[in-house]
Amino acid sequence: MGRIKSALEIALERTESVKGDKTTINQFEAKQRGKKLANAFLEGTLASLEEEIKKTPKDQQASVKQGLFDVLLSQITLPATAEEEKRLEAAGRGLQALIGSPRFTAFYKQFIQSVSRYVTDAAQYEEAILRQYAPKLRQKEEELSRRHGRPVQIDPFQDPEFTAFYNQNMNTLRDTYQAQVDQVREQACALFQG
Repeated sequence: MGRIKSALEIALERTESVKGDKTTINQFEAKQRGKKLANAFLEGTLASLEEEIKKTPKDQQASVKQGLFDVLLSQITLPATAEEEKRLEAAGRGLQALIGSPRFTAFYKQFIQSVSRYVTDAAQYEEAILRQYAPKLRQKEEELSRRHGRPVQIDPFQDPEFTAFYNQNMNTLRDTYQAQVDQVREQACALFQG
């Protein structure tokens, strides 16, 4: 009768021919190091990406740069608050250090100005939407107050009709600015790979 093998024995037999390639492992570790460096740079605990890249062995620099680039590029999004603009500025400085193109630097500076306008516009849009919807909300509150015999206040964001109206208007604004985000990301990728 044949011997019954455990799942571990079967798995070991199947992976026996797979050997760890030292170069691949080193490149993976270098990319992970690049990601950690990017996060430290974004947090403000690392002053210079250029210095860290110079300290890296030549055969690992491309992987470190790729890790840096991946994290920094992922930060290029529309900010939800004005505080997130600082994160975008730091990501831009990091990308500029990696790409080294004066054209990208100028382009990114324009993008940051545009993002500042977006934060301001988003706040103004929200205020205008709330003002525009206020009469309808008051009418709903009065109707509910009559029905329940006591004052009722409705949070506009709990009202499905308001939420749909709000999302429709805010998405229009976001779409306008999202095109700029996509453009910056595309240009960064093209210049980094080129």
